[in-house]
Amino acid sequence: MNPPNSHPTPIATTVYADSELASAAVAGQIADLIRTRAAEGKTCVLGLATGSSPTRVYEELVRLHREDGLSFQNVISFNLDEYYPMQPDSLQSYVRFMREYLFDHVDIKPENVHIPDGTVPPEQIAEFCRRYEEQIHAAGGIDLQLLGIGRTGHIGFNEPGSGPASRTRLITLDHVTRTDAASDFYGEENVPRRALTMGVGTILEARQIVLLAWGEGKAAVVKRMVEGEITDTVPATYLQRHPNVQVVLDEAAGAELTPRKTPWLLGLPCNWHDAGLVRKAVTWLARTVTKPILKLTEEDYNENGLSELLAQSGPAYDINIRVFNELQHTITGWPGGKPNADDTYRPERAAPFPKRVLIFSPHPDDDVISMGGTLLRLVDQGHEVHVAYQTSGNIAVFDDEAIRFADFVADYDEAFHLSSNEPADNLYHRVADFLKNKQPGQVDSDEVQQIKGLIRRGEAKSACRLAGIPDANVHFLDLPFYETGRVRKKPLGDEDIRLTMELLNRIQPQQIYAAGDLSDPHGTHRVCLAAIFESIHRLKASGTAWLDDCWVWLYRGAWQEWDIDQIEMAVPLSPQELTRKRRAIFKHQSQKDRPLFPGADQREFWQRAEARNRTTAKLYDQLGLPEYEGIEAFVRWEF
Repeated sequence: MNPPNSHPTPIATTVYADSELASAAVAGQIADLIRTRAAEGKTCVLGLATGSSPTRVYEELVRLHREDGLSFQNVISFNLDEYYPMQPDSLQSYVRFMREYLFDHVDIKPENVHIPDGTVPPEQIAEFCRRYEEQIHAAGGIDLQLLGIGRTGHIGFNEPGSGPASRTRLITLDHVTRTDAASDFYGEENVPRRALTMGVGTILEARQIVLLAWGEGKAAVVKRMVEGEITDTVPATYLQRHPNVQVVLDEAAGAELTPRKTPWLLGLPCNWHDAGLVRKAVTWLARTVTKPILKLTEEDYNENGLSELLAQSGPAYDINIRVFNELQHTITGWPGGKPNADDTYRPERAAPFPKRVLIFSPHPDDDVISMGGTLLRLVDQGHEVHVAYQTSGNIAVFDDEAIRFADFVADYDEAFHLSSNEPADNLYHRVADFLKNKQPGQVDSDEVQQIKGLIRRGEAKSACRLAGIPDANVHFLDLPFYETGRVRKKPLGDEDIRLTMELLNRIQPQQIYAAGDLSDPHGTHRVCLAAIFESIHRLKASGTAWLDDCWVWLYRGAWQEWDIDQIEMAVPLSPQELTRKRRAIFKHQSQKDRPLFPGADQREFWQRAEARNRTTAKLYDQLGLPEYEGIEAFVRWEF
């Protein structure tokens, strides 16, 4: 509850089409503030955040510095937090993060940079935190504080239980936060249990606050922050008390907010000529009153804020029939198009048949995890199916797997006397010695990275063979942005685009499938999708003719499915097809039992995939459509 005389302030929320546009806008706002303060002869005090959300903001600020002359000479910065203990040159250090993304590329004065010190002796922590607060005060307070938000609702590292009076301090990290950070540390067991963080009270003293959130995975906590009750169980809700807060989102992160998800409940004007909005409203209504669509009544519409829809498009039965038919037409057992059939109401064209199909897979297992049933169906129905694995996936392999394969090669070499130069046994001992002495979070040697990449490549080939895809149709792009040996990747570059364009031009597909989700906790899916989109845009701009006959379908990964109102193609799976899909996933043995980076969901990938497919099928069934064992869902991207 709010204390006396304290009332929540409506949080200004801006939703952009994507995180690129949003980040550029925020970077422009920060640049304007820096320039304004410089023109006044004043310093500009920035509170800075780390994590995946602000990286594009920092990249744009660096660009503005290099190309537009934006100077950081008058900037004083204070970072929100740092793991404890943490050496400043560690891969996971926020000192290193800020240098790599911003400070090493602009002209900020080193003495003006302040980041909580993860090397402070335990007995000096309290004094350090007190002094950090004093430094902020001495600088005149923070002009603009940049924030992200964690799944627990934390801002900074202020975990649930952090109140509005909390100041800079040492805090114990929530299990969910440590799980989310596990990928950065190559396993949850390596994640520090504590961190130094500005307090909620410290953050609220900033004159302006900008919070960033991207992807479907943040949608639920964003809704709680913006629309929920103020509570220390979700510390971000205290931002409702601040008079100058901006929440900046992409469409996926803002999807659960009431004005966007159910604007009719707020009495907001709705364009009921928009078929997509009508479909969204009717499927929401059916789920709310737990009825099949064809059983919805006029009372159901009137009692749930949809009387205007009824008045404009009614009667209820006509609306029900229309939406029911739209959903029914998304279902197809022919994802590549059914030959010699009327395709008027089918999601995919009948001709040409068979089609050249190119499936992009960000990691070497996303294809079978996310659309394995559809992949098998495409092969079975005679299409020319190609799979392009965009990255090597080498960081997601346990060290003992690399040793096992190096040992196998040594034994294989000894058995068949294959080595002409160096015995494979030497490689095995080098690999074993390196991994024996490897420190937590240390980057693998080039040899180890290559072995781990080959492990994943072999698994991908095996899964494709099981599906009936010829070896010649399996492509490994090994996009350079990924090949850092670290969870943190390089920005998308021209070489990534060139490799993607080259493959597209070589195959000239009539159908493309790509991972369209933003919930990937490591960000690789986002970059891989951007590589595809940018490649298609460039090819389109150059007048590439084959694109005129190419459709792009987006699937989602192991974290989240498309909402029912978004789905444009639903491919039903029988029990036998789900079993075949599971067998294909099992070919990725290095990810079996316990993947190295499981994300928030501790289940195996095949379990997640089957649960998601069954949930989608159950939802179709509850809406009154045919009942299937599972459904894989797709949305069409029209470029």
